[in-house]
Amino acid sequence: MKNVLWLIIGVGLGFVAAHQLNKTPEGRRFFEDVDSRAHEFSNAVIDGYKTREAELRAAVADAEGVIADLSKRASS
Repeated sequence: MKNVLWLIIGVGLGFVAAHQLNKTPEGRRFFEDVDSRAHEFSNAVIDGYKTREAELRAAVADAEGVIADLSKRASS
């Protein structure tokens, strides 16, 4: 329980420090840079996810076609 209290205190102090830092022009530029990089990273993850999802869907469609062909041959 003591560790949770220290965690909460640390998070609170971090927010206070970030708020004070954001009041300066250098701090604002720092947070804008961090925000920009975070958006670039998340966009890259999203693009990679969508690309991989499309690849997997194509592979499933191909497998379904192969299974359908094998089923037709087996029943003939």
